[in-house]
Amino acid sequence: MSLKEYEKLKELLAQNKKWPLLYMFKFIVPNADGKVQRVVDLLPKHGKVSYKHTKNLKYVSVTCTASMKSPEAIIEVTNNISSINGVMSL
Repeated sequence: MSLKEYEKLKELLAQNKKWPLLYMFKFIVPNADGKVQRVVDLLPKHGKVSYKHTKNLKYVSVTCTASMKSPEAIIEVTNNISSINGVMSL
């Protein structure tokens, strides 16, 4: 994600006046080099994680639903995971 996209996400999240917020993180992750586990390790520990593989097993969709305390907390998780090469944030 670009800085502009992060700012837009932060702005949208800040419009919500009620925190904590149940938030769904979703990433498409290459199923290689331990990247799926790296993504899971960076997700909130208290979140519920689910997986869905593509038919050819080349990619894994990783979804995590977790209660988040602030827009900054969501941005931090998203930013950390998006820095992994090949990971797409949805």
